[in-house]
Amino acid sequence: VQLVESGGGLVQPGGSLKLSCAASGFTFSSYVMSWYRQAPGKERELVAAMASNGGSTNYADSVNGRFTISRDNPKNTVYLQMNSLKLEDTAVYYCRADFSDAHYWGQGTQVTVSS
Repeated sequence: VQLVESGGGLVQPGGSLKLSCAASGFTFSSYVMSWYRQAPGKERELVAAMASNGGSTNYADSVNGRFTISRDNPKNTVYLQMNSLKLEDTAVYYCRADFSDAHYWGQGTQVTVSS
């Protein structure tokens, strides 16, 4: 099983980034896919989640209206479009796959918002 995030980097406040998470080794289309983030000195928190069929989504209040989660099941990939980025969005972003009692994590990608 592998979850490989990409797309992180350094961006100015107000800018945009799109993260990708490529999955392999499991039946991607059966899993709820989520993005989490962890800032220095803080607990890991849920950012956004999407049902296996893409039919429902859930967002943290802090990103609602700015971030959009999407998935491409044939490509085994989940995305996180991040717009209007703020300093407080700086964190390592992780993707996670969940199905029943099984869950998998990616290794994370750093997003730094700085002027």
